[in-house]
Amino acid sequence: QVQLVESGGGLVQAGGSLRLSCAASGRTFSDDTMGWFRQAPGKEREYVAAITRTSSSIYYADSVKGRFTVSRDNAKNTVYLQMNSLKPEDTAVYYCAASRVPFITKRTVQYDYWGQGTQVTVSS
Repeated sequence: QVQLVESGGGLVQAGGSLRLSCAASGRTFSDDTMGWFRQAPGKEREYVAAITRTSSSIYYADSVKGRFTVSRDNAKNTVYLQMNSLKPEDTAVYYCAASRVPFITKRTVQYDYWGQGTQVTVSS
């Protein structure tokens, strides 16, 4: 049974930082491209960032480029999202997801498994 468990969300003031973690289990983590997505109230789920199996490719949404950093530790079966210079518009539930496609993809349909999400709230 594949499980993705996010942690690290919370309430932070604008300009602050948070580090999200996503621990994976149930299949070979190093075979997966991992993605981060977010969903704000009343909005569609949107792509944030993704990282391929060996971290050879990383791609960010324009809205977070230069502020967020995605990384992974295959020995710990964990992917991270370091979020700096947070803005109120970053407020959302953040999800990690796993995909077997061997390249960066923003398409939610190409991700097989999803975590339950972690709330990030940025106050102004």
